[in-house]
Amino acid sequence: MAVRFDYAAAFGRNLGVLRDSEQFRLRQTTMALAGLGGAGGAHLQVLLRLGIQAFHLADPDRFELANLNRQWGASVETVGRTKVKTLAQLARQINPEVHLRLFPDGVTPENVAGFLDGADLAVDAIDFFNIEARRMLMANCRSRQVTVLLAAPVGFGASVLVFPAAGASFDEHFGLRDGMTRTEQLMAFAAGLGFGLTEDVDFSRVDLLHGKGPAVGSACLLAAAMTATEIVKLLGGRAPTPAAPYGFVFDPTQRRTVPLQRVPSLRDSEEGRGICESFFRRIPELRFLHERELGLRGASREELS
Repeated sequence: MAVRFDYAAAFGRNLGVLRDSEQFRLRQTTMALAGLGGAGGAHLQVLLRLGIQAFHLADPDRFELANLNRQWGASVETVGRTKVKTLAQLARQINPEVHLRLFPDGVTPENVAGFLDGADLAVDAIDFFNIEARRMLMANCRSRQVTVLLAAPVGFGASVLVFPAAGASFDEHFGLRDGMTRTEQLMAFAAGLGFGLTEDVDFSRVDLLHGKGPAVGSACLLAAAMTATEIVKLLGGRAPTPAAPYGFVFDPTQRRTVPLQRVPSLRDSEEGRGICESFFRRIPELRFLHERELGLRGASREELS
């Protein structure tokens, strides 16, 4: 049976939790969403159902069987299909009037200007291991005055950070700088997201060589819910969560909220070197990869953390 789409009827049940002014603002918002994996697909679904109806969607990947445990759009029928086209089709099933711009190559230095053009807000849901693309996106958001939200599953919980253009930058919060090894950057990123605060993750299951790690669907949905709440607060003028370098992790297994703060330099501070040693103990492969990177650069042994 053909159903005539009506925005007010479709999203009217939001009202009473959302204010009328907030629903109106959401309808006018254009969201740039980078990454459509576990967290990214959940972000899209939640934001669609809040009534946002303009998105720029970027992801270069195709669905595989390993995505079925957590990713919206993943099924035995969609294995091998591109995520961006599959989720665009699902988005139009929720809101036939949704405006979509698709970036099937992901966010790249060549298309990032177009990806952010006209966006009111951005959400960073890029794969955890793609630190290069993430830094590039964050730097461009900052230069273009686009506030970007970053939320990630952490065990059964999730962390959220908000990066307005006028606040601390992504690199400042995570203590990143040019010259760090990729391994150091990933350790700093994990520390800044709160992975050291959870006991839920078995780090022996992290596959660094193939860029794979454990994640559950419930945490991806939690990350999306937390992000959506922050977006409503930003757009509606409600009291905002303090921006980076502050953020928070919600840990449902321990029923606690843990604050996040800026990551110290991994090389130049005792606390930072302690973070390195903690990750090296949990994931011995990290030390090997770190030393190999330094060796390839011709670095001296004294540079090792």
